[in-house]
Amino acid sequence: MRTATWYFDFVSPFAYLQLPALRALSERLAIEPVPIVFGAVLARHGQLGPAEIAGKREFTYRFVQWQADRAGVRLRFPPAHPFNSLAALRLCIAAGGGFDAVTAIFDHLWRDGCAGTSAGELAEVARSLGIDDAAAAIAAEPVKARLRENTDAALAAGVFGVPTLAVAGELFWGNDATPMLEDWLADPCAFDGEEYRRIAVLPIGVERARTTRAGGGSASA
Repeated sequence: MRTATWYFDFVSPFAYLQLPALRALSERLAIEPVPIVFGAVLARHGQLGPAEIAGKREFTYRFVQWQADRAGVRLRFPPAHPFNSLAALRLCIAAGGGFDAVTAIFDHLWRDGCAGTSAGELAEVARSLGIDDAAAAIAAEPVKARLRENTDAALAAGVFGVPTLAVAGELFWGNDATPMLEDWLADPCAFDGEEYRRIAVLPIGVERARTTRAGGGSASA
């Protein structure tokens, strides 16, 4: 069985929407969930998140809700978005980082629409994961260090957005790329054709000046 790494941030509703597909893929892929700080990824690439761009924010939220309704997935936005997801990411790591913890925290935030930016707001889900002192767990230096390491590893792997599935050096970005991954699993040579090779090295016709963003806080997917 192939192994895969799933890079995600709890700020992303698309990561929440991809969870059912990951469960289905588990028959063909051994998937390791890896929480990362999406805001740091955006900062590295000098980008804004969709929810930070007027117009795109409104469309993205409608698109998210439509996808959930169409798939029959219960979804309710948290009280505010984008939100600082550091506490949720660190809690996930403190709870072992497996899919039980991932799912419980995503359900708290995106199924039930609860806030999750502090130890107090995450206390209930923390207790369900066997952590009585959420504040201490989130503040632990090894937990903070692991999150930084995860984010650095994602950047080194070429990750530019969340959620991203990394398999055998290939990156599949976004919930809507799941069918593309399924085609690749069925035929790993599916994207080796002449036109795929041509567009992989397509020249840039015009390039705008870029402004690098500072900071590494969490932002929207």
